[in-house]
Amino acid sequence: MKKYLILIPGFLFSGMDAQETTVVPSERMNIIKTNVTAYAFRNINLSYERAINQWFSVNIGFGTMTEGKVPFINAFLNDEDEKKFQNLRIKATNFTIEPRFYIGKGYGKGFYFAPYYRYSKVSSNTFDFYYDYTAVNAATYQIPLKGTGSTNGNSGGLMVGVQFFLTRSQNLVLDFWIAGAHYGSGKGDFTMTSDYVLTPEMQAQLKQEIEKMDIPFVDYTVETNANGAKIKIDGPWAGFRSGLSLGYRF
Repeated sequence: MKKYLILIPGFLFSGMDAQETTVVPSERMNIIKTNVTAYAFRNINLSYERAINQWFSVNIGFGTMTEGKVPFINAFLNDEDEKKFQNLRIKATNFTIEPRFYIGKGYGKGFYFAPYYRYSKVSSNTFDFYYDYTAVNAATYQIPLKGTGSTNGNSGGLMVGVQFFLTRSQNLVLDFWIAGAHYGSGKGDFTMTSDYVLTPEMQAQLKQEIEKMDIPFVDYTVETNANGAKIKIDGPWAGFRSGLSLGYRF
């Protein structure tokens, strides 16, 4: 009997050791992040990443740019054309679905590549537009118009990045978007109206004035009438992504 009593504690401790060795610490599968570099461009944003397994996760993001000046307007309008747009302001929203494939340690850590879909919408305030009309007698008149409109795009792309856990507890996250680009199609309408009744000659010069701007990455057609012009956008839609996001893992 004494022999059996001595063996019982041994079995109990060995059972506890076996139980401890079989327990696998659970991974925290959720990360909430914000791209801090985007705030320099008035872009308020938030994203949520959910790890499905060690090498695959899904990231969903939403961003909104508050109304303000057009970022990098000098990149697609020269100084002369920019002066024709007075008090132009835009605002924008975007929604992104991004599956991620990790090739590093996984569960949200290491290098990844991410094909993604993005929906974007851009709209303007009611802005002033001026163009110079040259009459038959060679006199020049400045014709004012009021413009407004919006456009939206659907695009797909690919991004490469790397994500780090910054603390020993692995709850603070840094997501570095190394480079990403997307391409798709966009549609939209902008209208410009004038308080003047535009003659056919005025309409022809207005049409020529808008068409010669040749804004890159955008295909558009211009229709004019006695009240002003209608600009229809229907063509390619492209963009680039890069930045640094900070987040919390739970």
